[in-house]
This record gives sequence, structure tokens and C-alpha cells, in this order.
Amino acid sequence: MKFIVCVKQVPDTSGKVAVKADGTMDRASMATITNPDDLNAVEAALALKDANPEAKVVLVSMGPPPAAGMLRELLAMGCDEAVLVSGREFGGSDTFATSQILAAAIAHLGLEDDDIIFCGRQAIDGDTAQVGPQIAEKLNIPQVSYAADLTLRGNTLTVKRMLEDGYMTIQTHTPCLVTCIKELNTPRYMTVRGILECDQKPYTVYDYETLKDEPLIEPDTIGLKGSPTNVYKSFSPPVKGAGVMLEGCGKETVEQLFAALAEKHII
Repeated sequence: MKFIVCVKQVPDTSGKVAVKADGTMDRASMATITNPDDLNAVEAALALKDANPEAKVVLVSMGPPPAAGMLRELLAMGCDEAVLVSGREFGGSDTFATSQILAAAIAHLGLEDDDIIFCGRQAIDGDTAQVGPQIAEKLNIPQVSYAADLTLRGNTLTVKRMLEDGYMTIQTHTPCLVTCIKELNTPRYMTVRGILECDQKPYTVYDYETLKDEPLIEPDTIGLKGSPTNVYKSFSPPVKGAGVMLEGCGKETVEQLFAALAEKHII
């Protein structure tokens, strides 16, 4: 039994977003973090492993070599193995091509009847929520998105799925894919023992040569060439001006407000 978790290293958008002259995001100059929703996916897998000690948690990430640092941190949280999918041939992939590559990597890893794939709801750099569901479609397995609670009994997974106006309870069978939201759990911290042992855990790099014989990998379905969409421009939203506080009693503030609006020819 494997719990496969797809994770992504993303720019830390809590600070200033760096933009190149051509309007694209300058990722190299920005600090990176593990995508927040992916941490909930990792915790979901680790919690199921706690209840099923014979299982193992395998991380799968597509990105440049520096993503190894993120994967080591997740191994220190308790995950068992990590696979980094990295190669120039994969560069420039949109969600369609990314899901194609990740699905091929999972197929190469081997998807068994009792396996579950976990993904975060969406990544904070793209906010598309497309990659997880696309992986499930390309692997031809059931999927449940927006998981707020889950229970595994044998090969049956029961998921409480969050909707805009309530919840839906769904039962499905393994293998399947689940996308996780922050309401599902609180991610655990790394442990001292985990930090000391993370470098001893299996860590593998899948490059193009490793995956080229997988049915899903074709030169015209991966990378920039295989991406039907592209980002036209990325930019920071304009900073809002400072607000004006009106002081005084109700009548005085109303008069001040009307005077300010009249001065700006709004009324």
C-alpha cells in the first residue's frame, strides 16, 4: 500500500512578487516554500500511514534540482521516499503537460490496487486547481476533490467533500486521487529524528530518459511545445492609497464625508 503525494515548490507570494521585463514572474529571485495546500495532502497521507503501519508515503514533485531541499524537509516530517521529476524537456509545462508528466511518473513508480494519490487543492502560484483532477483522468482512476475529512476502510475511502454551500459525502474505491483543503487537518512539524534520518531515505530523480518510454510521454505533449496554454503576463496589483479617518460626531463626519466627495466631484 502506497500513499503517493504530489507536492510543488512555489514562490513565497507573501512578500513582493518579482516580475521580469517581459512581464513573467522572476522565480529565481524569490524565496520558495512548499505549496500550503500540499502540506495538508502530506499530513493526510501521514495520518493514514499512522493507522496503516505497513503503508509507505511517497512524495512526487516536478521541478528544478533545488526542489530537493523541500523534499528533504517533507521526508523529515515522516514521509518514506521522494521522487523528483526534473529535466529541461519538462520546462515550460502548463497544467495539461504537468499532469501528463506527473501521471507518467506515478505510472512508472507503479500504481497498485490499494494506493491513494493525494494532491493539494491548488497551488498559490497558479490557483488553477487543475493538475490533480487531470492526473486522475490520465490514470483513469476515481477522484474526489476538496476533501475536508476522510476515512479509509479496506479498499473503500469515504470522503467529506466541501461545497460552496455545504458538504457532500462520497465513497470510492482505491486506487483513487484526492485533493485536500486546509480545513482537512493541521500539518505536523519535522522531528529531530526525522531531520537526522531524512538523508538516509530513498531519493530518486526521474529525468526524460527515465520516463520517455511511458505511454503518456510524447515530445508534443510535454514542456512548452505540449502546453496549449501559456501565461501572457504576471504583475503585482497596484498598491492602494492610504485611507482617511473622519473624526467627530455623526453629523460632523457626515458633513466631512460630503465635502470630501464634492471636492472630488463624485457628488
